[in-house]
Amino acid sequence: MRVQALVTIWTLALVCVFAAAAPRNNSSTTPTVQSSKQDDAMRIEGEKRFRANCGRCHAAPHKFPPRMMATIVRHMRVRAMITDQDMRLVLFYMTQ
Repeated sequence: MRVQALVTIWTLALVCVFAAAAPRNNSSTTPTVQSSKQDDAMRIEGEKRFRANCGRCHAAPHKFPPRMMATIVRHMRVRAMITDQDMRLVLFYMTQ
């Protein structure tokens, strides 16, 4: 009985500590709009990089799960010798 009480108190203490340390989300509508604009810009840039680097050999992208697409893009990064930034933008475009 005493051990169970100690475990319960310890668990509650941990929950309180982690709840206090968790970052607060004080979001407003402005970051959402900026994020949307940034996502659109990244998608457009990713499409440009896809057409420049991948479009020479591949048709329009197929829909694959994001995890599978990440593996494919990493593999093709080595074969096509594209930069890390190009890979990230193409991956963002392919998973949207």
